[in-house]
Amino acid sequence: MIKKLTKEDYAVSNWSGGKTIQIAIGPEGAVYADRTFLWRVSSATVELAESDYTALPDYKRFITPLNGQMILSHNGGEEIDVEPFEVHEFDGADDTHCRGVCTDFNLMLRKGKADGAMNVIEPDEDNSILINPVEAGQTIVLFAAEGSARLVKPDDEVTELLEGEAAILTDEATETLLESDEAPLLIACTIEVL
Repeated sequence: MIKKLTKEDYAVSNWSGGKTIQIAIGPEGAVYADRTFLWRVSSATVELAESDYTALPDYKRFITPLNGQMILSHNGGEEIDVEPFEVHEFDGADDTHCRGVCTDFNLMLRKGKADGAMNVIEPDEDNSILINPVEAGQTIVLFAAEGSARLVKPDDEVTELLEGEAAILTDEATETLLESDEAPLLIACTIEVL
């Protein structure tokens, strides 16, 4: 099954350094503030030149800037310059400090209860990519970070993704072709509940 999400479906909240847009959370209906969710996909604006991340000791985190500058340090260690669309993985328990103003994209996975990865995908030279069938217990969240794309199922059902929109593919999703008239950048979050 493919469920399309538009900007109207996202939950928006404020944090000390800007705004957070929650794109999807699992299980459905879970509340971020309760810290009982298994996974969460979100995007945040960082409007302060320097900020500290909320400690999330029960979660593994993946992050990438969509634009702007992100220089991270964990537990007072060496600074890491994370380039736009470069994925950085870290422990939510780390004392994480950020320098730079940007918009970021995040995947959080509850340790021991969910696993997965976050990747930036670019279609090949003919602007298409084949997405394998989603396995049982797996969820894939696709986010159109730049440009737009179409998800085409074998029965020719088409889901149009405009920039800033997302699609959730669950274990009922069959092999799907991602195609575009341009060369979009998409972020794929693959999540498996353990």
